Amino acid sequence: MGRALSEHTISIVVPVYQGEHTLDRLLGEILPLTEDFRTPNGHPMRVAEVILVHDAGPDRSDEVIRRLASKYSFVRLVWLSRNFGQHAATIAGMSSSGSEWIVTMDEDGQFNPVDIARLLDVALSEGAQLVYGTAKELPHSFFRNLGSRAAKGTAKLVLASDDLLTFTSFRLMVGEIGRGAAAYVGPGVYLDAALSWAFGRVATCPVQFRKDSDRSSGYTYRKLFSHFWQLVITLGPRPLRLVSIAGVVAGLAGLILAIVVIVNKVAGRVALPGWTSLTVIVLLLGGMNLLAIGVVAEYVGAAVRMAMGKPLYLISSDPSKSPLSRDGIEQSDPSADE
Repeated sequence: MGRALSEHTISIVVPVYQGEHTLDRLLGEILPLTEDFRTPNGHPMRVAEVILVHDAGPDRSDEVIRRLASKYSFVRLVWLSRNFGQHAATIAGMSSSGSEWIVTMDEDGQFNPVDIARLLDVALSEGAQLVYGTAKELPHSFFRNLGSRAAKGTAKLVLASDDLLTFTSFRLMVGEIGRGAAAYVGPGVYLDAALSWAFGRVATCPVQFRKDSDRSSGYTYRKLFSHFWQLVITLGPRPLRLVSIAGVVAGLAGLILAIVVIVNKVAGRVALPGWTSLTVIVLLLGGMNLLAIGVVAEYVGAAVRMAMGKPLYLISSDPSKSPLSRDGIEQSDPSADE
């Protein structure tokens, strides 16, 4: 008789900032997933641990997570010395995980833990190392949704990255690669940009985002803009490359216009004394300055690439032993059953 599919273990990482009133419900929804559970496609899975990362928020989340850790054996606590932000807390939790798969999700109940099974099905069926749960319909206010779409659209236009329209904080990833990526992510690096450096195939899974709780959001418009700018900077020196290209174009345009002005002067079409020489000097010096700025931008871009910590390589295990291929290896031919 063929062997049954082996169980996929999952670590859920939850950064905690204002979870005093939402964590009890979230853990209650996760509890059934810690027992024998199968995805819609029949893959056995189990949440082996829930890592609550305390990010030194303003409420009494610390008391709540201590109580949850004493109540549930699968809950592990990670304490940060001060408030470092959601991305830093998520990375700390990823580094502390130990399962085959890592899931990251918010504390506010916006994501339904049952949808983790759907993300896992997408990962296994498409051979994806990283799967984002994307919203069928955004639950935020009109202006916040509009701002989010505008920010991602602008970043896509400037940075030429299609992935910017898909990422969310609800992610499922291969644990080994996720922990490796977390090991090199430095300060100021946008998490999803760093993940794009480490993971190969990325997929998405439409899920229903639930309405936020009644608590006030910790993300002001200023913080959201700060995240957007951090994303632009982290994704690489492409904006600097645009400055470099603009400098080259301006330099060539200044040279061409200077030649045109000189030709007009020789042809007698410029009557104002001194205008030609002044214009030529301004055009040539302006073009040279912009060209020099472009060259400096190239050097700064090279320094940014080195300082950002983008890995030259990331070592992983034999692909045949990864959780993506394991089911196919261990699943026997049904015709062999007696």
